[in-house]
Amino acid sequence: MAETKSMSNNSQGKARKFDLGELFLEGRAFLALIVIIAVFSFLSPNYFSVSNFLIMASHVAIYGLLAIGMLLVVLNGGIDLSVGSVLGLSGIIAGYLMQGVELKSLGVILFEPVWVVALLTCVAGALLGAVNGVLIAYLRVPAFVATLGVMYVARGVALLITNGLTFNALAGKPELGNTGFDWLGFNHLFGVPIGVLVLAVLAILTGLLLSRTAFGRWLYASGGNMRAAELSGVPVKRVQISVYVLSGICAAIAGLVLSSQLTSAGPTAGTTYELTAIAAVVVGGAALTGGRGTVRGTMLGAFVIGFLSDGLVIIGVSSYWQTVFTGAVIVLAVLLNSIQYRGRKTA
Repeated sequence: MAETKSMSNNSQGKARKFDLGELFLEGRAFLALIVIIAVFSFLSPNYFSVSNFLIMASHVAIYGLLAIGMLLVVLNGGIDLSVGSVLGLSGIIAGYLMQGVELKSLGVILFEPVWVVALLTCVAGALLGAVNGVLIAYLRVPAFVATLGVMYVARGVALLITNGLTFNALAGKPELGNTGFDWLGFNHLFGVPIGVLVLAVLAILTGLLLSRTAFGRWLYASGGNMRAAELSGVPVKRVQISVYVLSGICAAIAGLVLSSQLTSAGPTAGTTYELTAIAAVVVGGAALTGGRGTVRGTMLGAFVIGFLSDGLVIIGVSSYWQTVFTGAVIVLAVLLNSIQYRGRKTA
C-alpha cells in the first residue's frame, strides 16, 4: 500500500511538472511581452507611458497586419515571402491613384475618392496573392520559390512606376475631392490610433474565421496533413489559393496604413517586412510545418517584436544590435516551438 501511494505521488508530481512546463510554453509570448515592458520601463522613464504605448502600437499595426496574412499561409503549411513587396507596391498604387490618372485621349485627369483608391489597392493585393496561390496550388511551384519570384516582380513594378522616386503629399486637396487619405495614419478614435483599431478588427474577424467556420477547419486540416484532408473531401487547392489571396489583401491594407502614416509612398517601403511577419508568427507559437497556430499568439508575437525594437531605439541601442537581438528572439522562439510540438508528438 505504501509503495502504491508513493507511485501515485510521483505520478502526480510529474503531471504537475509537465503542466507547469506546458503552461510556460503556451504563454511564452505573453510572458516575453511582460518582461520586455518591465525591463525597458526600468531602463527608460519615457517607455512606460500611455502615449508611448500608443505610438508603439501604431508601429506594431503594420507588422500585425502582415502577420495575420502570414499566419493563414503558415497554417496551410506554406510561406509568403512577397508580403513586404506587396505592401510597397500597394502604397505605390495608392500614391499613383492619389496623384491623379491622366486620360490623354480625353485630355482630363481623374482624381478618385479615397475609398475607391483603397478598394483598388486591396484588389491589386488580392490579385498578387492569387498569382501566388495559382502557382503553388495548380502549377506545383514550391511556395518558397513562387513567393520569392512574386516578391521581386512586385518590387520591380513599384520601381518602374515611380522610376525609383517617392510619391509625396498624399493628403489630397479639397477642390479635387480626394482628401482623407491621411485619416488612417493620423486620426484617433477614443484615443486609439485608427491603424491599431483596423488591426484589432481584422484580428477578431480572422479569429472568428478560423474558429467558427468550415474554412477554418479546412485550413487546419490541410495544414496538418494535406493528403489526408484531400481524401476527406476538403477542397485543398481552393483553400491554398484563398490563404494567399487573404495574405495579399492584408499586405495591401498594411501598405495603405503605412502610406497614410507617412503621407507618402516609396518603392522600397516594406523591405524585409516579410521576415518580421514570419518572426511574429513564430514567436506567437505557430508551427512552420502547418496546422498549429492562433491569431491571439500571432498578435502577441507582433507586439513582442515591435515593443522590443522600439524599446531598443528608446534606450539608444545601435541598429546593428537591434538586428542581433531580433534574430536571437526568433531562434529562441523556433527552439521553444520545436520543444513544445515534439513533446506533443511523443505524448
